Amino acid sequence: MDHFQIRNGEMHVEGIALSAIADAVGTPAYVYSTATLERHVQVFRDALAGLDDPLIAFAVKANPNGAVLATLARAGLGADVVSSGEILRARAAGIPPERIIFSGVGKTAEEMRLAIEIGVGQFNLESEPEAEMLSRVAADMGRTVAVAYRINPDVDAGTHAKISTGKSNNKFGIPYAGAVDAYARAAALPGLQIRGVAVHIGSQLTDLAPLEAAFARLGALIETLRAAGHAITVADLGGGLGVPYDPALPVPPSPADYGAMVKRVTAGWNVRLIFEPGRVIVGNAGVLLSSVIRVKQGEAHPFVIVDAAMNDLLRPSLYEAWHDIRSIRPTGRRVVVNVVGPVCESGDTFATARDMDSVAAGDRVAFMTAGAYGATMASTYNSRALTAEVLVSGDKWAVVRAREPIEALIARDKLPDWLG
Repeated sequence: MDHFQIRNGEMHVEGIALSAIADAVGTPAYVYSTATLERHVQVFRDALAGLDDPLIAFAVKANPNGAVLATLARAGLGADVVSSGEILRARAAGIPPERIIFSGVGKTAEEMRLAIEIGVGQFNLESEPEAEMLSRVAADMGRTVAVAYRINPDVDAGTHAKISTGKSNNKFGIPYAGAVDAYARAAALPGLQIRGVAVHIGSQLTDLAPLEAAFARLGALIETLRAAGHAITVADLGGGLGVPYDPALPVPPSPADYGAMVKRVTAGWNVRLIFEPGRVIVGNAGVLLSSVIRVKQGEAHPFVIVDAAMNDLLRPSLYEAWHDIRSIRPTGRRVVVNVVGPVCESGDTFATARDMDSVAAGDRVAFMTAGAYGATMASTYNSRALTAEVLVSGDKWAVVRAREPIEALIARDKLPDWLG
């Protein structure tokens, strides 16, 4: 459920008409709903009720906007981070360092030092060379840090190939078959305290079976590691639970279904569980607001050309992802069209042969379920400004990232002396 609803013929976000935001801020613009964020946190937390003090660490990569993170911090969430930038964003938003989990395959020594200085709660290691580097950095600083290895269980998540992370040919984690030896070697390294195991097999999962298979393998590994003398007290189950994008497809499992499966599979593990939800928290909490520039006749279908582009919302171009596109003032008339942006790439296509609300030049549309992996993946391709972001709370709203003037973008370039 979200809080983007038609009232009096116009789409509102909570108590605010989207047209009022578009008039004030311009388009394209991302708009987020505080009530939806808070509701999704509560639904996810309710799904885990009965577990012993689980840590819900929001995947910052999904939406790193400072106001969004501060809203989630106030709701009690921690953070799953994959860079020093995300660590600093999480801390700036008020997330306690002990509730930050540092993941990622390419942590540098500088990032490790920063994370240790800040006091992050756990490092999720993804290779033995990484463990060796972290050991050297921690020992040089006279510190001991809690670690878990991310295990690659060789389980097919059944999702898009570019967001699948748990197969043997993916870059993430250490092979399941080599985990026991890797833990033995890590236990001998100074500065590391082995605390747990971690797994994350992909994003936008629409079936619980792959997750259950991965968790079952993790449970067996916990028993093996304990038998080898390792004190495993934490299990990080990652994230990846999908959200509904296309209403023609089956609805993904609910957080309640997911929580029930987790409780059944992990019964008897005697660990603290960590979860890293991202999309399921913020996906339906945001829309990308855009204006129709013109409608151009095409050979098969008209082209609806909007002012949002692939540099603003990359998912359709990168993943062939589906987003519902709605007029914010629907008339009830329907039309089959192609929806495209102004960037000079054929890949700047949001929808082909899409049955949607009839729109004309000057109308506004909303790309739904755009709160995750939207603004965070934006670029300035074609010298286009980064999109503004707005947060709504009841009858209040605020710009939480201003649209940068093109002049400021150009001013970043510096000419060398010989061209000055």
